[in-house]
Amino acid sequence: MSTDPAARFATPHKSSELVLEPTFVAGDWRSHGVDCPFVFHLQGRLGMTVVGWDGIGYQTGLSWFDGTSWSEPQLVLPREPGSVHRRYNAALTSIVREPDLRGTGELVAVDGWYYGTYHAYPGEGYESGPGVIGIVRSRDLLTWEEHGELVLPEDGAEWERGGLYKSWLMHHEGEFWLFYNAKDDRERGWQEQTGAARSADLHRWERVSAEPLVRNGEDGAIDDRFASDPCVLRDGDLWVMFYFGLSSDGRARETFATSTDLLTWERSEHVLIDVGPEGSIDSAYAHKPAVITHDGRLEHYYCAVSLLREPVMIGGYRQRERRGIAVARS
Repeated sequence: MSTDPAARFATPHKSSELVLEPTFVAGDWRSHGVDCPFVFHLQGRLGMTVVGWDGIGYQTGLSWFDGTSWSEPQLVLPREPGSVHRRYNAALTSIVREPDLRGTGELVAVDGWYYGTYHAYPGEGYESGPGVIGIVRSRDLLTWEEHGELVLPEDGAEWERGGLYKSWLMHHEGEFWLFYNAKDDRERGWQEQTGAARSADLHRWERVSAEPLVRNGEDGAIDDRFASDPCVLRDGDLWVMFYFGLSSDGRARETFATSTDLLTWERSEHVLIDVGPEGSIDSAYAHKPAVITHDGRLEHYYCAVSLLREPVMIGGYRQRERRGIAVARS
């Protein structure tokens, strides 16, 4: 294995087609877009959760790979009309899994439960209002129940007061770690950075630092606006955080940072997956990583976005982009 981290994590062979895509059919839970992949193995099967956007909010589906293609995602975490924080959104983004990058990526049951994290926004519309992070658990991945306390932006530092976004949950040395990106409270031109919290029981959370663990780069860097959507795995004695950077050039690209202790992170400033040329599935954004080893190869799933030549009307909403899931392999 190469000692060069960039080479160790490289997945240069991109798919030219989306592996999951929106339906563009009004009323479907993924009518407008498919987002935020999370990949895992369970009893020999490769699975993936994805977040669908329907013009109202987020909901979550589950898909399985049959060796050739991914199944139609089944809705497993819908919005809850009676819930204050989940009446419009329920975006499941991680489930506790085996953390080794070169390992199985098998889901880990704790006392017979699979624990996951989601984020939700209080208002109707695209990420409307400051987001919160919640914990859910399931015995079968199909039915989920709330567990523990919400992680709230107002309990954090200034850099996260605008709201919390995608989270990554893992179990390490008897504790649960929750990595997440968050934004400051500026209405326009906000910045997103990544931090973490720890818990012994999945009920009470304590931030590991008042400062972000992965900050934005300097002006002109690939992550000078956003350092977002962590996917944290262990590669030997090194921890790697795959994440996406949004640059001031308006493009989102996949990159990574490394750490030996989960607390001090070194940004690589290396582009793992770049946006594609005009006409490709990821000509606008290549972002939101989910990485796993499958059949001996490193597979890097991500959200690929391209702009439509002509907007599509879906239930009165003018959709201007095609947002789906793509994969790149080693």
